[in-house]
Amino acid sequence: MLWPLEPDSAERPPFALLMREAPVLTDVETAKIKLSNVTDALSAHDRAALAAVFDRAPRARDVCLGVMEGSPFLTEVVRAEPERLLRVLSRPPHAHLAALIEAATGCAHASEAEVLRALRRMRAEAALLIALADIGGVFSLVEVTAALTDVADAAVRTALAYLLSEAVRNGRLCVPDPADPQAGCGLVIIAMGKHGARELNYSSDIDLIVVYDRDRAQLCADVSASPFFVKITQGLVRLLQERTADGYVLRVDLRLRPDPGSTQVALSTASALAYYEREGATWERAAYIKARTVAGDFEVGRQFLADLSPFVWRRVLDFQAIADVHAMKREIHAFRGHDVVAVEGHNVKLGRGGIREVEFFVQTQQLIAGGRDPLLRTSRTLDALDALTEHRWIEPKVRDELAEAYHFLRRVEHRIQMMADAQTHALPDTREAMEAFARFMGYADRDAFAAALVARLTLVQGHYAQLFEDAPPPAVLDAALVFPPDENDRQTLAALARLGFRDPAAASAIVRRWLAGTPRALRGETARAHLARIVPLMLEALARGGDPDGALIAADGFLGDLPGPHLLAALGRHPDLVRLLATILTAAPRLGETLARRPSLADALLDPAFFDVLPDEASLTTRLDALLDSAATDEEELDRVRRFRQEQHVLIGVRIASGTLPAARAGEAYARLAEVIIRALHKRVGNRFRAAHGTIAGAQTAVLAMGKLGGREMTAGSDLDLIVLYDFDADADPTSDGPRPLVGAQYFARLTQRLVTALTSLTNAGKLYDVDLRLRPSGRSGPLATRLSSFAAYQRADAWTWEHMALTRARVIAAQPGFGGVVRGVIGSVMAQPRDRRRLAGDILDMRRAIAAEKGEDDHWNLKHAAGGQVDVEFLAQYLVLAHAHAFPEIVDTATARVLVCAERLGLLTPEDAHILLRACRLYQDLTQVLRLSVDAHVVPADASPALRALLARAGEMPDFATLDADLADTQAKVRAIFERILETAAG
Repeated sequence: MLWPLEPDSAERPPFALLMREAPVLTDVETAKIKLSNVTDALSAHDRAALAAVFDRAPRARDVCLGVMEGSPFLTEVVRAEPERLLRVLSRPPHAHLAALIEAATGCAHASEAEVLRALRRMRAEAALLIALADIGGVFSLVEVTAALTDVADAAVRTALAYLLSEAVRNGRLCVPDPADPQAGCGLVIIAMGKHGARELNYSSDIDLIVVYDRDRAQLCADVSASPFFVKITQGLVRLLQERTADGYVLRVDLRLRPDPGSTQVALSTASALAYYEREGATWERAAYIKARTVAGDFEVGRQFLADLSPFVWRRVLDFQAIADVHAMKREIHAFRGHDVVAVEGHNVKLGRGGIREVEFFVQTQQLIAGGRDPLLRTSRTLDALDALTEHRWIEPKVRDELAEAYHFLRRVEHRIQMMADAQTHALPDTREAMEAFARFMGYADRDAFAAALVARLTLVQGHYAQLFEDAPPPAVLDAALVFPPDENDRQTLAALARLGFRDPAAASAIVRRWLAGTPRALRGETARAHLARIVPLMLEALARGGDPDGALIAADGFLGDLPGPHLLAALGRHPDLVRLLATILTAAPRLGETLARRPSLADALLDPAFFDVLPDEASLTTRLDALLDSAATDEEELDRVRRFRQEQHVLIGVRIASGTLPAARAGEAYARLAEVIIRALHKRVGNRFRAAHGTIAGAQTAVLAMGKLGGREMTAGSDLDLIVLYDFDADADPTSDGPRPLVGAQYFARLTQRLVTALTSLTNAGKLYDVDLRLRPSGRSGPLATRLSSFAAYQRADAWTWEHMALTRARVIAAQPGFGGVVRGVIGSVMAQPRDRRRLAGDILDMRRAIAAEKGEDDHWNLKHAAGGQVDVEFLAQYLVLAHAHAFPEIVDTATARVLVCAERLGLLTPEDAHILLRACRLYQDLTQVLRLSVDAHVVPADASPALRALLARAGEMPDFATLDADLADTQAKVRAIFERILETAAG
């Protein structure tokens, strides 16, 4: 028995006494109650021992209370086995971690059940130990990431050793030493990314590439290499990733392998080397900077990485790689948005000034100079900063500032992930949640943390912006571009041809016309001087979209419609704005057309606050009310609301195209805008209608949002699915009291028609939205508005399953005071009805099959209807609401993602299923936002431009479209398997 705080040697004090930092607590008493509850299962002896630990080390108590307040995940780790907390606090941390790893690796030759349990128990206790060491300031960043990596390495090696031992016992593999089946097996596991660099984050997936040497593998007779090693790899993923009663070990990602959409999960070394020699991309070169052999046949790994070295490390200074690396950066984060950095919702990895920019700062210079200077070939970011400083690539001050920022941002990243053990990098998106997170980070409040964060983000952003600003241009523009007024320059034509222009002469003629001042905005000499400075950058940026000629024509239209020269001056000062405009014109032509028609909307891009935070509901309402209240006529009012909607759609769209607005928030932004517009028109149309027709005693109306608007998941092309409900005094005269009286249902139907007309009619400024009222109880044939009592009776007794599924997304967005609450009560009562789950699941399966028969489900880029696509995720969420709302009313929510989160918390979904479904939900929304912005479709067209494919890859957080394509197919297969398993089991 190890007594509390008794060191096992004088040099190694126990963990609790080492703690130096702690979170700032908001509610100490509540945190104490939580800690008491989760440790209640301890024996009386162990409770006394834990109390003694806290008495001698009060800082350790503060850390544990902070965990109770800030990390639901770690709270559950302690609750599952509270003895873990006592063991961790009582023993020296490094020694305890080593003992955990040794105990797990010693099970490699045990049964599968024992291996599964040993690995998961190691991971759970190590997760608690490492988190407390990070929060308590016991481990430095390097120690935290090294500890996380040691655990991952041990898990991979143990799982592989077990699988290979089984193959030896089953007579499928021959190895020199059965006690060490990895030596000489021919298979090697290569760790990539942060795993390879020993920089794992707290809840990181591990990126692996699996290769085998056919000649070295000693397979038994009749055993083929490819199927054998593929099965071993699949078994490895299962052992690490499968969730059991003890949790999981690691999420495994195999998508960094060559051409993941068409290759097996394990490749021969010959095939992999041939791919990299033939078509390896710059991002793959950068990825292999961090590659490291972690398990299997280390000799095969050593030889494979040695053979790849000429691919990764070019012998000459590789300035050509600059253009590719900058393109990689633009695909991940296209536009910094001037110098403004938002806090709520900021992605500390991919966002402006984030971890990725520090890594790119390092890797870009390594790629360029590492071929000539082997001392730059280190995989760890901080070591690489030191090497770049020592070899005079960067100044010591730059190294120090970037290293300090990197330490800070990685600590923030880890603290985000400790909250729910999720592979996320985004800060909370509300101020209230940010207040709690700031305290979990040890800051007094949100503003103190925000100041520290923004200082680091701004610093990183500044250093990255200056990187290679004086570098020579890409070879494709090695000639000076000259556009004389009377004829084309021969060298310029050759340079344009190298950029990819199919008709260089026509391209040159367009630019010469610009510089001659033909467009109205370019008639001034100053404007033409601004344009002349940015022409090379603009042509290069337009060419990167894959259709230089088409992009240049779009740019010509845009410049031709500019009313004045002020935007050109901004383009000259902000090269990123030039690239953003090129991205819009090449990847989002629908958005570009809107900008070309109304180029004044581009003015907003010059506002430094543009990329900070989206306008909230109150500011949108105030601005729209001011516009509409000052309109002289009804027609002018309708024109103004349409221009307001167009302007806001462009501003949201630019944020999506620039990568500064994730899909979930984009969907909320589009929905918030629609709600503000509907409420404004509902009020004004109602006032005009009552002036003409009077009112009925007690008359009240409510607009119910359904579908994407109800779920706050709208896109640029979404229709409005609406239901209008009404009521009036039962004993009142149903005839209105105005100059032109109407009776009862006719009154409310006419009012609804006026509202729909205000939303859909085409004016000089276009139209607002298409409106769909078919979800009302009467469908296409009945009255446009429904009395609340009739709606309630129909929903309770006569509605079909699909109508209740639609009602799960119903949300009141406009109503007289009090009436909205009554409507919400009716919807809640319908949701809470007990249902026959077998019949419900059967109905949903029948509907899904009918949709598949009508729409098809084989094209995985039909994001909505594909097998395992959006419909499967949404139908599954709606099933969970309808099946369980009677017992768990808290599951009722209009947003698919929030339903899934709640279902996991209630135990209705396993954590693994919830992780897959939530990631799929986010991925589909991200990709759909881009598609609806670019081509107004749920489907990627066969002739999608390289620019659109790059934009999709960035939205999906993948390095290229091929990897995204493979990831999408894999995700949909997993979603379909979950969908069928849950619903077919329920249907019996």
